[in-house]
Amino acid sequence: MPNDPIEGRLHGEQPDAPKDGMAMRLLYMVLLWIMLQLAQSVLLVITVVQFIIMLVSNGTPNERLADFGTDLGIWIAKAARYQTAASEVKPWPWTELD
Repeated sequence: MPNDPIEGRLHGEQPDAPKDGMAMRLLYMVLLWIMLQLAQSVLLVITVVQFIIMLVSNGTPNERLADFGTDLGIWIAKAARYQTAASEVKPWPWTELD
């Protein structure tokens, strides 16, 4: 879907990113690995909280948590693209979060 905002945020135009040396790329990859582990923990917490919210509100999810989950998922995907060399663009905090 060309007008899908999530698709655009994930696979949209990739700005020209300067190629880092292999030592710097390794450093970024290690830092991103640590950040990905933290993101997985955050995802677990918001999943449990969202489930509890849905239990007490007759199945209605919290929209802010759902939006945060979308943003987190997009960041995780961008980090994975950098980790696997599918993209040279580093995710937030090195580039904009959008």
